[in-house]
Amino acid sequence: MTGAPLLEIAVVLLGLTVLLVEAFATTIDKRSLAIASIVGLAAVLVATFFLPSPPPAEATGFWSFYTADSLAIFFKRFALVTTILVLIMMIDYAPIVRQTIHGATHQAGLGEFFAIPLFTCAGLMWMASAVDFVMIFVSLEVVTMSFYVLVAFTRRNPASLEAGVKYLILSALSTGFLVYGITWIFGVTGETNLARITAALSAANVERMPALFGMALVLVALGFKIAAVPFQIWVPDVYQGAPTPVTAYLSVGSKAAGFVVLLRVLEPFFILPEMQKLLVVVAALTLIYGNVAALPQTNLKRLLAYSSIAHAGYLLVGVVSLAGSAVGFYLVSYLLMTMLSFAVLIIVSAQTGDRIEDFNGLSSRAPFLSFAMLIAMASLAGIPFTAGFLGKFFIFDAAIRQHQTMLVVVGVITVACGFYYYLKVVRAMYWEPAATTGAVPVSQFSRVTIGALIAAIIFLGVYPQPVLNALRSQPVTASATR
Repeated sequence: MTGAPLLEIAVVLLGLTVLLVEAFATTIDKRSLAIASIVGLAAVLVATFFLPSPPPAEATGFWSFYTADSLAIFFKRFALVTTILVLIMMIDYAPIVRQTIHGATHQAGLGEFFAIPLFTCAGLMWMASAVDFVMIFVSLEVVTMSFYVLVAFTRRNPASLEAGVKYLILSALSTGFLVYGITWIFGVTGETNLARITAALSAANVERMPALFGMALVLVALGFKIAAVPFQIWVPDVYQGAPTPVTAYLSVGSKAAGFVVLLRVLEPFFILPEMQKLLVVVAALTLIYGNVAALPQTNLKRLLAYSSIAHAGYLLVGVVSLAGSAVGFYLVSYLLMTMLSFAVLIIVSAQTGDRIEDFNGLSSRAPFLSFAMLIAMASLAGIPFTAGFLGKFFIFDAAIRQHQTMLVVVGVITVACGFYYYLKVVRAMYWEPAATTGAVPVSQFSRVTIGALIAAIIFLGVYPQPVLNALRSQPVTASATR
């Protein structure tokens, strides 16, 4: 066995340690727990670069449900980096948590607020390595239950409580679809391991319609996770009501986990031609709905919610085009630009609010923050020399190679829509007069993090090779030869 399973164990132990310290060390500054968590996750991240070579692909024993291939290691690192960035944002968000949770001390709730993302991270890492439907289900539930708590964490805020209830009910419904779909697939193939399901579906005597029905049910559950149409109804209200760092975590972490599972699960089912046709329709509808619904938004968190749906559409184009590397690079670019936009939003909204008009004249009050948001919006829109541009370029290039002309046409049109609603934020910052005066304070920790995100977006927009090299040997690309 390689050391890969130890990564998740280390993250779980770190989370338990933070909870224990929080419970018994009542006099410390609870924000130090977030810093300790960041250091611990950074150590695990470094350890991923020193893992021994993974074992050969097997479908027996421990490796029948767990894999340590290049895709898994890449998305483990993705989950770790995402969680580190979320914890940094949570430090800035701590004063708001203090205001909304009334406990025995003024720091009540902060320790749990910093600890729960560690368990979410462990679940995301397990999902990256899951190659069996049983482990996919269990790891998905670990992530989902952690998000139940995080979304409704500021429970005295009615919007947050409403978001938590909606997320709980709809997520539980999607879990039912997932279990029912797995049951149908198991009934047809007699297997839950994805490699063995592939072999079973290749047999001439397999009943394809029940297998297709089971996979359609699984797609409903995964469609909820990635916010694909028509399973996106929860996104705007949950994103707007949840604490802003949790919204960022949902937008990036949950979406990435959903797509890595989708890449693995779809591989055996691309044998069925109906599956690709279904995904083409879902991708097109997701692109159209996400971009059109974002046009009239005036609240920035809600705008980013619909933007998240739109980006799920672009990622689905990559999945349909069998472009694992393009999907991976797009997720990395989406991580950088979404985390950057939410990092700025947390700092500004603490002073004014989260409406677009609250950003009026930000360039005169906080030039650094306005420049950071400019880079984030430019990358989300897909302006050249940003990571977002190359992400869309790779997706569309893969779609052209696979002759997905309709998706390319829809994608190009919806990109134009994106320019309008993303640049509304830029116009507010640089052209509208400021409604308030006074500088916006930025901590040194946040300033360094925001600067690093800006540099990464521009660097990958010019030189994407480091990420592309890390994404070699994607399992999904094997499907292209079928």
